[in-house]
Amino acid sequence: MAAEQPGADEAARAAGLVAAQDKAAALFAEVAARNLVAPGVGEREASDRIRDLANEMFGTTKHWHKRIIRSGPNTLAPYQENPPDRVIGPDDIAFADFGPIFEEYEADFGRTYVFGNDPHKHRLAADLPRIFDAGRASFAADPHITGRELYAQVERLAADAGWEIGIWHAGHLVGEFPHETVDGDKAASYINPDNPDPLRRTDRNGRICHWILELHLVDRDRGIGGFHEQLLDLA
Repeated sequence: MAAEQPGADEAARAAGLVAAQDKAAALFAEVAARNLVAPGVGEREASDRIRDLANEMFGTTKHWHKRIIRSGPNTLAPYQENPPDRVIGPDDIAFADFGPIFEEYEADFGRTYVFGNDPHKHRLAADLPRIFDAGRASFAADPHITGRELYAQVERLAADAGWEIGIWHAGHLVGEFPHETVDGDKAASYINPDNPDPLRRTDRNGRICHWILELHLVDRDRGIGGFHEQLLDLA
């Protein structure tokens, strides 16, 4: 994504990020309405279907990180891995993680889908937005909360529900850089145990930092994972 110039109007930046997320939410609502992620569909095929739908709804859409559809045991794999393509099964859990760019603003949006009647998979899918909301409430309640502290809160919330965090962080900065080319201190750009900095701060160019809360929760014994992410501090 093209970097915004220092001094850009903060209200306009915030509005752009919220508008990008609103479009991502509309995209995912249409994905559900059209059953694009469904049993019998390959993960790569589902990803391509969502890409094509985004282009249909919003014109040619760029993505700032790789498009991810994972199902079954592949839901345990962290972002950096590339498990082999598999067909979604009739009793699977699956998730989507997309990072579309709308008018040069990044969105980062993820949702989980459950097929069949497995109660543990349905509980995980239900817990993800609940834990997300609780994590956001912790952020809202403490104006000085650090990346380390919010990670610990999310880790505790997940453990209380019987899940583990499946990746090394619980979110990241959004809007200023592509995920793969983080500048500066990597730990400070993520909600993780090694980030002692307050999340409410400005970056090195004087712009307000905005954050994605990213939840990848797993049950390794049962071989399942789920995913939920969107803006932490704006919408």
